[in-house]
Amino acid sequence: MTDKSETVLPKLAIAGAAGRMGRQLIAAGLKGGFHVVGGSEMAGSAHLETDLGVLGGHPAIGTQPSRDVGVAAEHADVWIDFTRPEVTIAALDALKETSVRAVIIGTTGFSPEEDAKVAEAAASMTIVKAGNFSVGVNVMEALTRLTAARLQDDWDIEILEAHHRHKIDAPSGTALMLGDAAAEGRGAPLSDLKAAPYDGPSAKREPGKIGFSVKRSGGIIGEHEVSFGSEQEIIKLSHSARDRSVFAEGALMAARWAMTQGHGLYGMDHVLGFASD
Repeated sequence: MTDKSETVLPKLAIAGAAGRMGRQLIAAGLKGGFHVVGGSEMAGSAHLETDLGVLGGHPAIGTQPSRDVGVAAEHADVWIDFTRPEVTIAALDALKETSVRAVIIGTTGFSPEEDAKVAEAAASMTIVKAGNFSVGVNVMEALTRLTAARLQDDWDIEILEAHHRHKIDAPSGTALMLGDAAAEGRGAPLSDLKAAPYDGPSAKREPGKIGFSVKRSGGIIGEHEVSFGSEQEIIKLSHSARDRSVFAEGALMAARWAMTQGHGLYGMDHVLGFASD
């Protein structure tokens, strides 16, 4: 039997269509044969009258971004959102009145209260939410969880991340995702194991904690490393994104997968088959 997720491509609407990720998503969607049927932009954007195809570096497709999420998503099956937490939460409310069946969320920096709102929305729609949609990063996450579970607590865990100078949240959503995986491997929540920043005269490392280091510089797309260190050995898992298209390709994979699933909140570990719950 043919897998419908491979033959029927969902119609896409993309939040923040003129942003860096919005343009990548449009470009990857059109290149991959998807129908990009809508997109949103904030009021006052200089690109509200720019064709979505042109924003993605393709010929015009006859559709422009809208300030209204309901209008942008009117003909869409899937809403893809890599914007800001407050924008994503507002969109989820508006999407309840549309025919959108699935939402792919790559937004990071949610507060616990905002995460709860996302989980609440997943009761009536299919949501795939991830701190990073790169397939490589999600394989790295699975390896981080496995490695942390196999090593004793006397192995120090450190997570390093580097991004472009314009990134707002820190540590990155991907670094926190890797931290969650390491903490899960150790059988505790990250909130219990996350070390305070090393700074000042009393910054000695606490045993068993998970440390984070952050770098913001130039146009770095995304670099992450998880190191496990004992007195005698160092294990390093690392990933470097060479192009933002890797995130767009992963989001499109998630969009295809989400169309075959029931309502609920999922992650890329479900899309890739690392989780079954």
